[in-house]
Amino acid sequence: MWHVRGSYYEACNCNAVCPCRREGDRQGGRSTSGECDFVLSWWITDGAIDGRDLAGRKVVLVGHYSDDEPSSPWTVSVVVDADATPEQVADIADIFLGRLGGDTERQYGSSITEVLGIHQADIDLVHERGRWRIGVDKRIEVRSVRPAESDGPVTCGIPGHGQPGTEMVSDVLTVDLDAFQWDLTSRCSFECAFDYTG
Repeated sequence: MWHVRGSYYEACNCNAVCPCRREGDRQGGRSTSGECDFVLSWWITDGAIDGRDLAGRKVVLVGHYSDDEPSSPWTVSVVVDADATPEQVADIADIFLGRLGGDTERQYGSSITEVLGIHQADIDLVHERGRWRIGVDKRIEVRSVRPAESDGPVTCGIPGHGQPGTEMVSDVLTVDLDAFQWDLTSRCSFECAFDYTG
């Protein structure tokens, strides 16, 4: 048994509001360009697996998928913060890759078909209104400060549509990790809480 909860912040190469999300009465659909390059981050404020504590750990998932490939399979890499123990790295990777079933497998993990790497690095997450940030060494940098205009409440399926959040515009979205390389500005981002069980 495992349970993790905390704060969530992501960005991708779509225009805001991300067309993959629900916006008001509109259901999610195709990516802006038909392909999605994304960076997802979770800050676990409370969590454990089989009695092993995971509180305070940070995790970043970088990936890509194409809407035109059958089932839109994801290729990803995972980064866990440098202070995590080897056991925590393994546990967190299994949870957030959806390998242990539960909410992560149901909401997105079943789409992951290739994992390019599982890394440990210094992760700087700022999950605060008006100054959202993901920093991983010099390999990943994401920043958002301003909300995006929307035609109603926006929700994201990855943390779960039951979690209210805020759509934003990312000022910086830079990645250089494994096969993932991009440097973008003025794209979509989203923040909310998460609460996963498996």
